[in-house]
Amino acid sequence: MSERRFILVSGMSGAGKTTALHALEDAGFYCVDNLPAGFLAEFARFISEGDLPHYRQVAVGIDARNREDDLAQLPDILDQLRTASLAVELVFIEASDEALIQRFSETRRRHPLSSTRLPLHEAIAQERGLLEPIITRADLRIDTTHTHIHRFRTQLIERITRRDTREIALQFCSFGYKNGVPPDADFVFDVRCLPNPHWDPELRRLTGRDEAVCSFLDTSEQVREMVANLVSFLEKWIPRFEADNRSYLTIAIGCTGGRHRSVYVAEKLATHFRSLRHVVATHRDS
Repeated sequence: MSERRFILVSGMSGAGKTTALHALEDAGFYCVDNLPAGFLAEFARFISEGDLPHYRQVAVGIDARNREDDLAQLPDILDQLRTASLAVELVFIEASDEALIQRFSETRRRHPLSSTRLPLHEAIAQERGLLEPIITRADLRIDTTHTHIHRFRTQLIERITRRDTREIALQFCSFGYKNGVPPDADFVFDVRCLPNPHWDPELRRLTGRDEAVCSFLDTSEQVREMVANLVSFLEKWIPRFEADNRSYLTIAIGCTGGRHRSVYVAEKLATHFRSLRHVVATHRDS
């Protein structure tokens, strides 16, 4: 890989930005947290003009403690950074308000924007507003609402550090509608119309990766047709996203509980595309 990688990591306080930087540091990235946004262009220029090995992969953390004006200008700064010698990616880590409130309550940490006059829920809302310019421009959004810290680190390493910057990275994510649709999904496909292994007592405790469930679904013509149609659709449209210089694409597959049908279909799609591109399969609710 000839290009220097410059990953900007931002996110909601308590969502996992620090964890993301630690994971990237463990993977060999030179990491700087809470760099003032106004210094980004100068720092990137320093990296791109030098030839030190430990600056080949750099990750910088940016959060809402920056000045509002600097955050508003960040999209323009990113456009300036996207040069031939610097592969720039913007990653945003988020979580639901309920999850963030619970995490701050459990750790008893103070939100950086909260005060005696600004309660926690209002501080979170204010932070989302401040970070809106970053959220809308993110190359990759990762929601950690339902993700354990160890799984989050693994997914981050799989999606970011093992991707060739010249190719799009695909994530096939299964989920259960009863726990909500993943907010970071680019495509959402509903497979609740397919035969449900849940109603077979012997299959209920298993998942879509278990042989017995796979055998049950393999015999269904509806399932085979659904998978074939999704493959055909994605084969047509993924190249269009690549042509638009997209770095990441998340395809979410949902069923009722997120254990059987969605897991099975996500794994089938991942297996098909894995020989063609960098692919990660994740299962949020199984």
